[in-house]
Amino acid sequence: MVQPAQRVLHFTESVIREVTRWADESGALNLAQGFPDYDPPALVLEAAQRAIASGENQYSVTWGDPRLREAIARKVSRFWGVPVDPQQHITVTCGATEGVAASLLAVLNPGDEVILLEPFYENYLPVSHLAGATAKFVRLAPPEYRIDEDALRAAITPRTRALVLNTPGNPTGHVLSQEEVEAVRRVCLEHDLILITDEIYEHFIYDGRRHIPPATLPGMRERTISVGGLSKTLAITGWRIGYVIAPPELSNAVRKVHDFLTVGAPSPLQVAAAEALDTLPDSYYTDLAAAYQVKRDRFVNLLRQAGFECRTPEGAYYVMAQAPMLAGLSDTDAARELIRRVGIAAVPGSSFYETKEAPAPGRIPVLRFAFCKKDETLDKVGEILAGLAGKR
Repeated sequence: MVQPAQRVLHFTESVIREVTRWADESGALNLAQGFPDYDPPALVLEAAQRAIASGENQYSVTWGDPRLREAIARKVSRFWGVPVDPQQHITVTCGATEGVAASLLAVLNPGDEVILLEPFYENYLPVSHLAGATAKFVRLAPPEYRIDEDALRAAITPRTRALVLNTPGNPTGHVLSQEEVEAVRRVCLEHDLILITDEIYEHFIYDGRRHIPPATLPGMRERTISVGGLSKTLAITGWRIGYVIAPPELSNAVRKVHDFLTVGAPSPLQVAAAEALDTLPDSYYTDLAAAYQVKRDRFVNLLRQAGFECRTPEGAYYVMAQAPMLAGLSDTDAARELIRRVGIAAVPGSSFYETKEAPAPGRIPVLRFAFCKKDETLDKVGEILAGLAGKR
């Protein structure tokens, strides 16, 4: 009998994409998958149309159209305050998800260990397995989800090679403080670790906080692979434009993996993205954060009025919320029940952990909601959740 490879036998479908399928099948409002339901800026769409019409439709350089790499370098250098070389440091990938995957495959050897901080974005663990590595988990305690340096150190063994860091965090909404980033720096330097950072939500920062790119700290640039992208900030999640910034030796390794994974991101969309990066003013990003802070405050208030219990996220556009009205159900059953009762889809919180343990009797399930929606959608959410509150 024909069998697939052993390394994929235990893989499951992405829970996020599975819940999106549930939403599509039932007609539920999808607050599960993190995509905006509004159009990108008009200049972004117009740039894509021009690129397609002008013949930018064939392969570009595998590791990214030079115009886009140069635009990324200008923008990142401006925001980070450090020089970035588009020729040596930047690889354009098919979304930040592929950027993380290519990075993990580029640095992990079979038998290595990689540290993942729980809860974590669901793609990190399967790709670690594909690389032949063993994942070690450091659980971050809710509701703050702060990094404990002692717990991080306790997870390190002689086989530990890399640490994956996500800030602002998905699903937690936690933004790493200066103290936490410094703790990560100390651990990486003392144990000679490679740091892979997922910074796709770097411009979704609230309440006067600031994003601290770990690669900008002393001694970290030589050992940090920083992953970013344009999907979220430009509302183009379907374009799949991400990038990896790394020192030359690691950058070359990422490029080799990327080449044999996807060859390259879509050429005309790279050209359009380059134009957008060079055209949009820096105020676009601060205005985006301000607008999303308003959405966050409104959405958190709606959840609380409906009986959910949650901490206000510091960044990104997700809320992890306890659902006491669904007590006793597993997170997965609670997600299904929320769709059945009121037609809203959310992601089971347990999907962001290595162990999908069943709840103890009376345990309150946890769900992750995405609030990256236009005002009209949030109006509808308010109406629906008011109905849920009335059913308590």
